[in-house]
Amino acid sequence: MNIKFMVNDDMLIWTLLFQASISESVHKLKQKLWFNYKEQYNNAYRDKELIMKDVKNFIPNDDTIYNIMLENKEYERIKKRVEKYRIEVLALWDKQQKLIRKSLEEILKKTLNDYTVLVVDEQLEILELSQKKQSSNKTAILGRMIDKKDPNKILIDLLYEIVKKEIKEYPKINQLIAISIVSLAIHNELATRLNNKSYYFMGEAQSTYVKRQIYPYWLMYLGVLEEDMSSYMLRDKIAFDLKKYPYNPKLKDMNIEEFIDFCIQNKRNMIHEEQLELI
Repeated sequence: MNIKFMVNDDMLIWTLLFQASISESVHKLKQKLWFNYKEQYNNAYRDKELIMKDVKNFIPNDDTIYNIMLENKEYERIKKRVEKYRIEVLALWDKQQKLIRKSLEEILKKTLNDYTVLVVDEQLEILELSQKKQSSNKTAILGRMIDKKDPNKILIDLLYEIVKKEIKEYPKINQLIAISIVSLAIHNELATRLNNKSYYFMGEAQSTYVKRQIYPYWLMYLGVLEEDMSSYMLRDKIAFDLKKYPYNPKLKDMNIEEFIDFCIQNKRNMIHEEQLELI
């Protein structure tokens, strides 16, 4: 897979208009536009999905609001800041992309589509993909602070959202298992490889509980040899009784979706679902 990071005026303007105000000057500008161009402002709200669907060829039905923003000095300052932010994110990607591609191939055993990431103001704290699961839209919106202590986190979070969209859709009753396994793949295993230290376990309580139940099978899926599983338990600080988990060499031949299907089919033996209600 490849990821292209770009700044797009239409999407940057849309997020400034319809997301939380990032400054007093932006708030006042939004109020002024709303007061003077209420109809155009309302109509522009529907443009987000259209921009994401065809970012290169998007043309608004009414470009009044967009043109006013493009000529505004505050917008010019924001765009310069966003361009600098894009370069910072791109530098992180360029540094890690070779290892990320190799790791994703080994972890997911599935080819991912290329994505275009529309970079917006980091103060917006936004990371979105199309809400339509089966959409052919391969565009994301990214505007989050880079964590100085863990700069790779922004890439991990982006890839997590991409992989969630790329896998097939599962019934609601099985979504927690599917999402937990995607989290194992990205938040835990990929993050561990990028940072050279264990990132097991991160996440919400229910997801963490499910991941702990799946973990022995997850190691088999990754192709960890039976004699090496104890060292992984020590690395990740997760203990389980090896005798209770017969080694299944067939798991390493599955891709991520086949492994999710396996866990769903065997969830009664793997996951004590009644314990989820106590979490």
